[in-house]
Amino acid sequence: GAHRDLHSFPTRRSSDLLEQSKLKIKLANAGFRGEAASSIFLGIKFSGLIAGLVIGCGTAISLYGLTQKALIVSVFVAGGCFYLSDIVVALIRRKRQEKIFLGLPDALDLMVVCAEAGLGLDQAMRKVSDEMIKSSPVIAEEFGLANMQVQMGRKRSDVLHELGVRTGVADMRSLAAILIQADKLGSSVAQALR
Repeated sequence: GAHRDLHSFPTRRSSDLLEQSKLKIKLANAGFRGEAASSIFLGIKFSGLIAGLVIGCGTAISLYGLTQKALIVSVFVAGGCFYLSDIVVALIRRKRQEKIFLGLPDALDLMVVCAEAGLGLDQAMRKVSDEMIKSSPVIAEEFGLANMQVQMGRKRSDVLHELGVRTGVADMRSLAAILIQADKLGSSVAQALR
């Protein structure tokens, strides 16, 4: 029994880490990137469950008394309150991804112009961040964060990969992959962007 437990522990632990990673990505896609975002989200879910139980039980008992119907209503209200935070995050995520998707063509055009004018990738990303702050603040924020991470000494390929994952937009992931490839092969960024 103990031998089996020793072997099953790493699997459970890696499964937990994978779930935490999925949650972090889901929250990052919605724009919640802070270190405490996962903990706050899980806290809100738990609070929703408790509030749902209190509200559900109180309402159901006052309407139906101590019956099976009251128990079913309480469970449904508690479940609804528990998953409410997931629904809200999904809606925010979808809206944010739509803004990124719609702003990406302008960002690409600007990056191509910058690259053809002789600017490097970092300068092109900075320019996109500066110029698109009014027309597409979400893209400006994402490119600004990526540029800051590169300036802080992180590997450009890691930053670009993270940009694609963090936004959760397929086109942004494709752009990141193309830029990583161009950077590795030393080919023209302008040509890769075109």
